[in-house]
Amino acid sequence: MTSAAERRARAGQPAAGSGPAAAAVSGARRAVPPAPPVWPGAPTPLGARFRVGPDGVAGTNFALWAAGAEAVRLCLFDERGRETQVPLTELTHEIWHGFVPGVMPGQRYGYRVDGRWDPWTGARWNPAKLLLDPYARAVDGEFRLPPEVYGHVRDWPEQHVADTVRDDRDSAPHVPKGVVVHDDDDWSDDRRPKTPWADSVIYELHVRGFTKLHPGIPEELRGTYAGLAHPAAVEHLTRLGVTAVELLPVHQFAHEDHLLRRGLKNYWGYNSIGYFAPHAAYAASGTQGAQVGEFKRMVRALHAAGIEVILDVVYNHTAEAGELGPTLSLKGIDNRGYYRLQHDARRYADYTGCGNTLHVVQPQVLRLITDSLRYWVTEMGVDGFRFDLAAALARSMHDVDMLSPFLAVIAQDPVLRRVKLIAEPWDVGSGGYQVGAFPPLWTEWNDRYRDTVRDFWRHALPDVREMGYRLSGSSDLYAWGGRRPYASVNFVTAHDGLTLRDLVSYGGKHNAANGEGNRDGTDDNRSWNCGAEGETDDERIRSLRRRQLRNLMTTLLLSTGVPMLVAGDELGRTQRGNNNAYCQDNEISWLDWSLLDDPSWRPLFDLTSRLIALRHRHPVLRRRAFFSGRAHSAAGLRDLAWFTPRGEEMTEGDWYAPAATLGMYLSGQDIPGRDERGAPVLDDSFLAVLHAGDRPTAFVLPGPPWAQRYEVVVDTSREEQSEAPGTLHPAGAAVTVPARSVLFLRAG
Repeated sequence: MTSAAERRARAGQPAAGSGPAAAAVSGARRAVPPAPPVWPGAPTPLGARFRVGPDGVAGTNFALWAAGAEAVRLCLFDERGRETQVPLTELTHEIWHGFVPGVMPGQRYGYRVDGRWDPWTGARWNPAKLLLDPYARAVDGEFRLPPEVYGHVRDWPEQHVADTVRDDRDSAPHVPKGVVVHDDDDWSDDRRPKTPWADSVIYELHVRGFTKLHPGIPEELRGTYAGLAHPAAVEHLTRLGVTAVELLPVHQFAHEDHLLRRGLKNYWGYNSIGYFAPHAAYAASGTQGAQVGEFKRMVRALHAAGIEVILDVVYNHTAEAGELGPTLSLKGIDNRGYYRLQHDARRYADYTGCGNTLHVVQPQVLRLITDSLRYWVTEMGVDGFRFDLAAALARSMHDVDMLSPFLAVIAQDPVLRRVKLIAEPWDVGSGGYQVGAFPPLWTEWNDRYRDTVRDFWRHALPDVREMGYRLSGSSDLYAWGGRRPYASVNFVTAHDGLTLRDLVSYGGKHNAANGEGNRDGTDDNRSWNCGAEGETDDERIRSLRRRQLRNLMTTLLLSTGVPMLVAGDELGRTQRGNNNAYCQDNEISWLDWSLLDDPSWRPLFDLTSRLIALRHRHPVLRRRAFFSGRAHSAAGLRDLAWFTPRGEEMTEGDWYAPAATLGMYLSGQDIPGRDERGAPVLDDSFLAVLHAGDRPTAFVLPGPPWAQRYEVVVDTSREEQSEAPGTLHPAGAAVTVPARSVLFLRAG
């Protein structure tokens, strides 16, 4: 039998104390300004666009796609929060539109969309909820999550049907509003760096966390776009030598209810709700449209320093979560049109672990994403994107499909195919792990590189086969379809996980501060604490940890592919063992700039900047083609050779034998391709010796024809690295490689 609650839910009966009568009483308390006239306007472009209309009258054109809606009302808010509702009566190709004379930049607005309430078929229209324009270019206000912002009665006694009971309370006082923005900036004075992929060094950072404690940035600018544009911030990036910053999400995002109830916030920002709007909380100049210009000035400042800007974007899901989540935007505009639903249309298909998944197969959803991407490139000046859980975007109806509409549209788009495209090549759904599978044009986060390098330096690999692939560009994953070594974004750490310092200081995660009983975050850290858990006064352990950091950083920056560093790893930043600091907007996540002046940690920064400079100087470290194992000139050697500690080239059996030492020879005389003038690319040759064993080992330096002598360039067993250690060794000599260290030698 059907329960009373289910019968009320099917009838759309509101909860007690809500409904039209309650809304009317609330509205009666506020004087409502008269509604302005509405002219037909145009269905394109979508969003709110200020322009000059008929007869030279200035105003704003509003256009909203809401396919199944029965009515759409534009809601304008004055400085006192009073609402004026303007019906949009023009409907063209499922787009509701109108031009409102006199609406100027700075105007705050939202929408109310009316239609059927029938959650069993996925219909969740509720005109009591003020909705954010998906195309809003700026957002004023902060998302809070009181019961009024939910389309259903959140506290309905029978929770198994709560999402089917409509809540008719007005949400407008509790939600942010879109802001009309006028932008006539043509970027004529901007010069994009256009750094080739092979020459790129990526630096992943958080706008707020990178700048919040920087002593050289004025206090009022810390934590903001203006702070990142400040010369003190830019100077650190240029001194380090990185070519691109990859910003953790800067699309407008909301905080999850479970965090707000614990007094926490979503710090990382992977909970987007406005794909065109710079996150307002990172603006020093205000939130009524000024954040747009501030973001652009930040991009210009970074470009002027030769640094590209890559955005970490979250188009796989939104902050509206599942059927029990809030109604903030898309859910109330056209739930069935925007989200993937299960066969039981009350429920959402969730390939993201966040409650919902955008239905990218739908043309209008695909349009929203590509319009947003093009906007950030053409009008906001960014140089590329890293796509969070990109496999979810590549799903057709259910399975991941590398011929999916999303990937096909990106491949042919004249704007997007020219920028840097990075996939996080997995999601949490069945078949979602797709490392190595994305088509040409795409690079990928290579977690196989991360895991292998971590395992090698904690001496957990059974042999060195996997390490050989990762050092040389991961040809086993990417040498197909015309892809190049720079298809692999190599990283040892990322925002998600332990910092580099914590990787050698903790054997397990320590996430108690997140309030989830240390259940959150991965248990597969592949870390080694060097003999003590956490911070210690034992100088022997501290010295070993610093050496391991030098080993990891050196390996990353000498490997073929595109290296990605995480902000603060070059300083020895710690999160105290927290490997999931997504909700820690505090000193756990913010960079501690005092480390730069700490004699224990300054050498790590110096080594990192020196390695990056070495990489920039030597094309043999920035290959544009995979190694062939053959000579590329009559007098040349093989472009890549591998050696055992005996100084002999490795045999098939050596690759399968237990080993902790690997020698890699890179021939600078055998680099394929030519430079811009058609001349051969020539460079020095180098030998890298990586030794993960806990005892020193002898390594015989390969003799002719590989080299006559070798000069030490980097020795990670040394706490301090001079400009060039310069020690010379004759070919054929047996050098002692200290325990757990890298020797990088120039062959001569």
